[in-house]
Amino acid sequence: MQTRSKSLSELLSLYLVTDLSPAGAGSALATVRAALDGGVTIVQLREKNAQLRQTLEEGRALRALCREYGVPFLVNDRADLALLLEADGVHVGQDDLPGLAARELLGPAAIVGVSAGTMEEAEWAVAQGADYLGVGPVYATMTKGDAGEPIGTSLISQIRARWPQLPLVGIGGIQSGNASAVVSAGADGVAVVSAITKQSDPQNAARELRRNVDAARNARGGNGEKKR
Repeated sequence: MQTRSKSLSELLSLYLVTDLSPAGAGSALATVRAALDGGVTIVQLREKNAQLRQTLEEGRALRALCREYGVPFLVNDRADLALLLEADGVHVGQDDLPGLAARELLGPAAIVGVSAGTMEEAEWAVAQGADYLGVGPVYATMTKGDAGEPIGTSLISQIRARWPQLPLVGIGGIQSGNASAVVSAGADGVAVVSAITKQSDPQNAARELRRNVDAARNARGGNGEKKR
């Protein structure tokens, strides 16, 4: 695991979730490289369909790429795969391995993120020692079939008010046109899939998203409080 020189809230600015299928720049590896060149700050591998051999081989290539750019590399759901890939951490849902168990497996330096779609789920995630929350789905999304109904940005604001220092990333249906609203509501950044991976120019898509996120963060001082 790499040493983080930036705070986790900064690393959540533009969070890319990807699988291993061919995407906007061709291979998943090429698309992630383009996205990193555009300003992605953290990468999560969420692969549900590939054989384990492929996942290990291509996952290690993604991990090496993230090391090259100094960006954390996380794995969705599976702490065992995160261990095999020497990832920087794991992101788990409410029905996956609990955060405390994930940290026990991965060690104290690992990044452990937990999904939350209600305040009750947020409370559980915090009790599980989550380093950050992935809040959503903020908007309607076709990318994740079991994401549920969109919840808007109000929960982000409520969680920010409850835990002012807790790193938050909004996820679900986010693209360049609505990313600023998510950050303005209190998120440290946005997590996206198709807004980068399905674009013909993922580097430019990432650059535009990052520009909008940074502008919204600067408008609230980068720490959740609006400038006066």
